[in-house]
Amino acid sequence: MANPIPADRAGVIPHLVCDRCADALEFYKSAFGAEELCRMPIPGADRILHAEIRIGDAVVMLADDLSEACEGAARSPKSLGGSSVGLHRYVEDCDAAVDRAVKAGASVLMPPQDMFWGDRYAVVNDPFGHQWSLATHVKDLTPEEMMAAASQCFPST
Repeated sequence: MANPIPADRAGVIPHLVCDRCADALEFYKSAFGAEELCRMPIPGADRILHAEIRIGDAVVMLADDLSEACEGAARSPKSLGGSSVGLHRYVEDCDAAVDRAVKAGASVLMPPQDMFWGDRYAVVNDPFGHQWSLATHVKDLTPEEMMAAASQCFPST
């Protein structure tokens, strides 16, 4: 009998809709060191029905924007004018991770900086419209210390 939850697939799995999924796969390999796990092209077409990559311990699923399978509605961030979902990743070196992503084609939305909650943190936009926050934890803080630091960043008005 098949396992109802396949190995390595527990938890929440992001599923990204991309304009040019094949290009997105190559970008994620270059920018984030992704390992391609599978790719299922649509027979007779130059598009991908389903693909999976692994970034660190996380699996991410991807597909081309297949509006014909979604009642004609396009769903990629580019076609929607953005996305309300961001992807967050802890890395060993935030600055180096941002540099690698930029060299692969990402644009910086927020350069690396030390944040009040104890992380060095940055945000990049990938060429497919998905935002990635990259962080390196640099300082352990208590909730009280974080709130005191946050009040310095966001004084009451």
